[in-house]
Amino acid sequence: MDCGACTPREPWDLSFAAEPAEVAALRRLLRTHLGFWGLAELTESAQLCLSELVSNVITHVGPGTPTTLAVSVSDTHLRIEIHDPDTRALPRLVDSAGDAETGRGMALVAAMSERWGVQLLSDRKITWVELAAGPAEANCRDKDVRVSRATNCLHLYEVGRLTHLPGSSKLSTITAEEAAIEVIADLLHWLRVHGHDADEALDRAQMRFEAYTSHAVAGEDS
Repeated sequence: MDCGACTPREPWDLSFAAEPAEVAALRRLLRTHLGFWGLAELTESAQLCLSELVSNVITHVGPGTPTTLAVSVSDTHLRIEIHDPDTRALPRLVDSAGDAETGRGMALVAAMSERWGVQLLSDRKITWVELAAGPAEANCRDKDVRVSRATNCLHLYEVGRLTHLPGSSKLSTITAEEAAIEVIADLLHWLRVHGHDADEALDRAQMRFEAYTSHAVAGEDS
């Protein structure tokens, strides 16, 4: 069994600016997480719903709108939420046989999902969609949270070199440094669990880092 499919199904969210150029990156990120969660079979439907929800914000609220994607999963459903600040522009269904040029996206979302809806709050609305999802794997050969997190990191490097979305960073400089240290520690732990010499790997990484740094400094001096 691929341990990537045994990753704890922790909810996550990401802030971004609603722009057409961001949709592809969001789709890749969602696909990656669904793979980690063992829900790859939902990828096509989930990506389609995500695209339509984001497009709805772009079309009816406006390009560049501060938006948040929130994804969570229970034993029965995958839930995708899009948060935006406009409580007036509500998504609606239209008759697919009608002449309306807009609104068809939500009809597609309704057809692809088990249910969807809109929640209005004082400062934003949440458009959500839920797709049927199976339970997490009961038995996973790798239940070490550090190994799981390191495996996630390695997969992220493989699929997108840690795709950056403008406005997505929520970490302060200090918090980011602590997170980076934790990633290094997790990767060393992953190496040791899989039979590699973590100390040797750390030495090699340090040498490579110093080589990169020296090259960068030389470039600045030239």
